[in-house]
Amino acid sequence: MNLEQRITEKLRHLEEEMKLKSLWNELPPSDEAFESVQPFCIDTMDALEWLQWVLIPRLQMLIEQGAVLPTNFAVAPYFEEAYKHDEEERYALVISHLRELDSLFLPNANG
Repeated sequence: MNLEQRITEKLRHLEEEMKLKSLWNELPPSDEAFESVQPFCIDTMDALEWLQWVLIPRLQMLIEQGAVLPTNFAVAPYFEEAYKHDEEERYALVISHLRELDSLFLPNANG
């Protein structure tokens, strides 16, 4: 399995877990929420909204277009911080998938 396939599989696992835990939204945030210039749209979306509506679609688009993927990519620390006071088990597998996703963007991840 090549790197793009592994990333696509991990994104699918993230989506499945979010749906299983009722963390997946059917309706997107407002158009204005997407205009944020802050990292993770922190001022306009919660972390899971950003994951669902920004990160997952952008990574899928990059892969579909054969574009260059980011390197030294890490989003798990943001989610660990964002949900450190919430129900740990509800977010545990999402964060685990994010750690695995992050590892795919490290140098030599596809080697």
